[in-house]
Order: sequence, then structure tokens, then C-alpha cells
Amino acid sequence: MGLEFITRIIRTTAVLALIVALYLTMYYSGKVALGFLIGVAWSLTNLYFIKGMVIELITPNETRKDVAIVLGLIKFPVLYVGGYLIVASGYFSVYSLLAGFSIIFPIALLKVLGRVILRMDVFGFEKKHAEGVH
Repeated sequence: MGLEFITRIIRTTAVLALIVALYLTMYYSGKVALGFLIGVAWSLTNLYFIKGMVIELITPNETRKDVAIVLGLIKFPVLYVGGYLIVASGYFSVYSLLAGFSIIFPIALLKVLGRVILRMDVFGFEKKHAEGVH
């Protein structure tokens, strides 16, 4: 599994979050749905910055530590202070924020299980294709 796997997790989470937000709007309230979407956005932004830092620090090419430091300086204070301010405002339900933040974890788990069940990566599917064996 490469870093494109993380991109697929981000994309799948965003699409599912929009569908769930429509459900929450219809059956609960717009405020709950918005809290859920803000939690999802926070989680996806966090994962995006982590992916960027991994790309800049752990790469077969020359590492760009200065770019990783800038990403870290943006990620930690801005993202975490923003998260604190969102929770401390009391405007959104903590449960809707938590649900939005947490939805990425079962999606990642299901994507990994799907790859295991389909015998991709784990049992050499991609290695065979890389070697030209079909």
C-alpha cells in the first residue's frame, strides 16, 4: 500500500460524509450535520498534513525537512487550536464533532480489510503485477 491509499481514504471519507450529512440534516438538524462535517473536515485536514509530512521526510528522493517543518508549524498550532476553539465554542454537539472526526477510522479499516479479502498487497497481488506475472 502506497501513499495513494491515503488519498483514496480521504476521498471515500469525504463522499460518505456528504451522504451522512444529508441524512443528519433530514432526520436531526442542520446544526448536527454541520458539526459532523466540521469534524470530518478537521480529521481529513489532519490526515492530509500527516501525509505531506511523511512525503517530505520519508521518501526515496532527497528529503525536504524545511517543508516538513513548515507543514508541522501550520498543522499543530492552527489545526489543534482551531479544534479547541470549535469544541470550546459550545455551538456544535461534541458528539457530532466526535462522530465526524472518527468516521475516517472505520473507513480505513474497511479499505484495508477489502484489500486483504481481495488478496491485494498483502498476498503479493501488486508484486506479481510489478514483476509482469499475470
